[in-house]
Amino acid sequence: MDSTNGAAQKSKGLAFRLFLVSLAALLVLTISTSVAIAFGVGKWLVREDPLQQATAIAVLSGNIPTRALEAAALYHDGYAKEIWLTHPASHDSALKALGISYPSEDAFNIRVLRRASVPAKAIHVLDQPITNTAEELNVISAELSSRGGDKIIIVTNKSHTRRVHILWTKYCGTRGEAMVHGISDDDYVANDWWRDPGSMRQVTHEVLGIVNAWAGLPVRRDVAQTPEVVAADAKTAPPQHAAAD
Repeated sequence: MDSTNGAAQKSKGLAFRLFLVSLAALLVLTISTSVAIAFGVGKWLVREDPLQQATAIAVLSGNIPTRALEAAALYHDGYAKEIWLTHPASHDSALKALGISYPSEDAFNIRVLRRASVPAKAIHVLDQPITNTAEELNVISAELSSRGGDKIIIVTNKSHTRRVHILWTKYCGTRGEAMVHGISDDDYVANDWWRDPGSMRQVTHEVLGIVNAWAGLPVRRDVAQTPEVVAADAKTAPPQHAAAD
């Protein structure tokens, strides 16, 4: 009887040790995977497309003058006959009330493009004010649809390319294909982002933005539905959807 109990206790002891070893291995695997994901997220954020002929090259707001200069280079390479600039909402109205002149970001970008030998007739400003990337892509895709185009090149920073892809696919994909392109001389450090303060800020900002996009954009106000956007939606919507509206 004693030998039987002893064998049972040894068996239980062995099973417990195996459980602890398995738990430790699982913990190490989880930590290793988390670290690998954290270190690899910098490269994952970069999602660029091979470029083709497009209806236009759209410059997302921010990072003057690098994005506009990249768009000018693509224009001179013959990828499109127009460059589109968006119009970020700003405090210009409040400043005007004080008698202070404050050029908009698109005005600065126009000057950059003209200095880069892009003809004025090739520059088109999308006048609808925008306050975030989702609104910006909404306005760009509506313009593409209204022009009857099917492809657009979108110029932004490399760390921003993944989020632009996610937003376009989720909210604007029915209006055409976006080829997202990061600026060539971007100083973003994808491999060692945690060692570079600027890259660390970009990664944090973009990861939070992507989580927000996956969640349905709860942390922002609704995208402004301009007449152009409504018209584009009506044009691209399935017949039964249009009838339901």
